[in-house]
Amino acid sequence: MSSFSDHYSSIASRYASYRPSYPPALFAWLASVAPDRRCAWDCGTGSGQAAVPLADHFAHVVATDPSAAQLKHAASHTGLHYAAMSAERSALAAGSASVVTVAQALHWFDQPAFFAEARRVLVARGVLAVWSYGLLRLHEPTLDDIVRRFHGETVGPYWPPERRLVDESYASLELPFDHIEAPPFSMHAEWTLDHFVGYLSTWSAVQRARTATGMDPIPEVVESLRAAWTPDGEARRLDWPLTLHAGRV
Repeated sequence: MSSFSDHYSSIASRYASYRPSYPPALFAWLASVAPDRRCAWDCGTGSGQAAVPLADHFAHVVATDPSAAQLKHAASHTGLHYAAMSAERSALAAGSASVVTVAQALHWFDQPAFFAEARRVLVARGVLAVWSYGLLRLHEPTLDDIVRRFHGETVGPYWPPERRLVDESYASLELPFDHIEAPPFSMHAEWTLDHFVGYLSTWSAVQRARTATGMDPIPEVVESLRAAWTPDGEARRLDWPLTLHAGRV
């Protein structure tokens, strides 16, 4: 197995519990543009946030990630099989997948090697779809300002360099496949403050800040958020910008 940037194995349980879900319409659209619905490969699956809804539309889903710790916490589904392997060198047979998906993970890959592997694994006219989501909005100026400052200043110096592609909304990304025009998709959740703080604690920059400084940046931001999150304990709507790129072999 090739080396990989492992930012989440140590917090695999929290990642599985606190990461947001993707819109069901996205997976229905993927099924509609696939040449068939026999098999999908979800690469860099983490704890299966994309693999599980894919399994609602495809007869068989192979979900892979190099982190065995994350796969240990992945959700199960009929027809869904998890395996620890790299994106760039999988054990999938050539021409075996109708769709290959990468959700919030492409920036960690060796992209040329992965694109070659996706081309090998996809069937004729198979589809590669990759997406990411950036900084969320809480639709309350004080809260949004706290989150922006935490993201850009408090833990800003600790974001891995690969994360720049996400902050750019994948603007510089070009897939070496025939472009497929995708409709816009929205991504949102209704979370309490405690759940939101759990999500913040899964950011890769937070893990790196803790390691580099020996201090946890979360308690200070929680104090600021709690003062503005009124009434305390109430769920609030969160929205993330979702960027999708898709191409066909």
